[in-house]
Amino acid sequence: MANHTPNPDNNYDPAGSTQMFRAFVDERPQQAAEVQRAESRSRVGLIVGLIVAVVVIVGVVALAMK
Repeated sequence: MANHTPNPDNNYDPAGSTQMFRAFVDERPQQAAEVQRAESRSRVGLIVGLIVAVVVIVGVVALAMK
């Protein structure tokens, strides 16, 4: 049978800390909210861009028909 030592160098393992885990868990929703805000901004920009493009095309067609 092999002798497994959890940490042979006696270094502190932050992954085993409940406090570090809670900080990690609390950090996740904040990052997800930032990503969601960035995605909604890009969607708004896309919609506004499409509306502007349609208005420009309609304007060009209207001028061409005169």
